Amino acid sequence: MTVLSPAPSGFQEGVLLRELNRRVTNGVAFAIDLVSAAAIRVDGTEAKSALSDVVELLHGYADVHRVLAMPAGDTLTHAATYIRKLGCGMRRALLDRMNIQLAFATRSLALEPERCWHLGLIVHELVMHAARHACFDARAGQIRIKLTRTGALVNCVILDNGSRPAREASDRELRIARDIARALGGRIEQGFGAEFTSIVLSFPLTERERGANWSIATRQMRAPRRTRVPASNVAALGSRRPADALGRLLTLSLPVDAP
Repeated sequence: MTVLSPAPSGFQEGVLLRELNRRVTNGVAFAIDLVSAAAIRVDGTEAKSALSDVVELLHGYADVHRVLAMPAGDTLTHAATYIRKLGCGMRRALLDRMNIQLAFATRSLALEPERCWHLGLIVHELVMHAARHACFDARAGQIRIKLTRTGALVNCVILDNGSRPAREASDRELRIARDIARALGGRIEQGFGAEFTSIVLSFPLTERERGANWSIATRQMRAPRRTRVPASNVAALGSRRPADALGRLLTLSLPVDAP
């Protein structure tokens, strides 16, 4: 008689998560098909337009769900590309409809697939948190994601131009993001200003990630440098940019990280 030993709990959790993901994916696809068919059959321009908007909304959520699926394999993931794909899905699903702009300032960063997935889960939670609770007043809504590396430390900053009062009662909603951050060996901190709110995720790289990112940084430093713009021209360009609190905090001209 052969007795089969139970699979490790981590393996079981992975199987269950992938099965749950498959079912949700199939459910969303089925909903898209149903609404698309209804949009074809229904009479009236307004009804067709409304159903088409629902289809577009569902496609956006499907995009986000695909990006946030538990990864398979062990190949290192390009975190900047991953975060941008996630952001495009969030725009399509929600942010564009709320008239909130989403911008990125990211550097090349290689992460282990499961840790990059954890990063994506946190970014999604923090961006949705900002979209739900930011008090933009009369300002156009802006959310920016800044992903950088300094040595062996990764910093991911979520900045928005909303004010503080609407946020204080919602801090408990960050509990899940904080728990995932601890799984990365990191932490989350918040900062507030008169016209901005920032949430900073910081976590260390693993030994494997440090080696890969050291190689990336070395190749970047050896690559031919672009022609530098004279300082006078940079100043002239800067003077024409509109003043904005986020712009002063988040520059898109990030220095190349040292290995």
